[in-house]
Amino acid sequence: LGNDFELFKTYYNINSFGKWEGEHYVLIRNKPDAEIMEEFDISEETLHQKKDSWRSKLLNYRNKRAKPRLDDKTQTSWNALMLKGYVDAYKTFGTKKYLDAAIKNATFIAEQQIQNDGALLHIYKDGKSSINGYLEDYAAVIDAYIALYEATLNDKWIHLAKELTEYTYSHFFDPESSMFYFTSDEDEALVARNFEYRDNVIPASNSIMAKNLYILGHHFDEPKYGETSTQMLKNVLPEIEQYPSGFSNWLDLLANHQNKFYEVVVVGEDAHEKVAEINKNYLPNILVAGDTKKSDAYLLQERYFEGETFIYVCVNNACRLPVTETEKALTFIK
Repeated sequence: LGNDFELFKTYYNINSFGKWEGEHYVLIRNKPDAEIMEEFDISEETLHQKKDSWRSKLLNYRNKRAKPRLDDKTQTSWNALMLKGYVDAYKTFGTKKYLDAAIKNATFIAEQQIQNDGALLHIYKDGKSSINGYLEDYAAVIDAYIALYEATLNDKWIHLAKELTEYTYSHFFDPESSMFYFTSDEDEALVARNFEYRDNVIPASNSIMAKNLYILGHHFDEPKYGETSTQMLKNVLPEIEQYPSGFSNWLDLLANHQNKFYEVVVVGEDAHEKVAEINKNYLPNILVAGDTKKSDAYLLQERYFEGETFIYVCVNNACRLPVTETEKALTFIK
């Protein structure tokens, strides 16, 4: 940069303010251009010319360095987190493109990442799926599929969630601890298989599974799911008391145990419209189930009446009298 270095140093804080570590600096600004121009007695045009020159020289120098390797693989768990985000956005805003993206992603996972034996693969790259899925993959996909069902009422997704759950019981579950290992018993044997249960930037795979089992237990009237979820929560309660900020997702589950948890069931021709109205509300202590036609699903049995759309608000399948207006149904939820 030659004679321009003093100007460059001041402009981008090559000093203690911009120092990161060692001899490395972050090019960060804290002065407006006008102040710099006055300090160095230069015009705006001159400053812009110098900045363009600096960028060109720095780019040429950077291009001499070895470029970082490109990581362009897709991870199942991360895609499932995005899928759930799209569903939540659709439920809140009603924007169809969000739902379309969620369905497209969910279909990709179902068709490409779920194998014929029910296993889920972790990576997709260059048209090929590979690496046995970890618990985080199963937990995130199950969670996303439950959410997608509750937004679309397409029972394909809730049944896929149940199938993946059964696979985790067969290949990840430890009956002694009632927790799920992070790796499958189909993987190469490790010195020790570990349990991931402390929530971090992303919720722990066991905390997601515990919530999944709690919800699926209600949807399918499956005692095993509820019992496992409850025991998992009991396992971490001593640590929650000591370090609650490390167990935020577990605390969400604990809140559902300590308060009423509602099953909101909508059955009839207008089920989709009424579910959409319900989903616009932030209701963390409910699940949603429904159909536009008669169904033998546990929560939907004997609740279809031709020509009517009824909303049932229940706690442990003990229900209030059905209503037809979402506003009325929402008053039952506390």
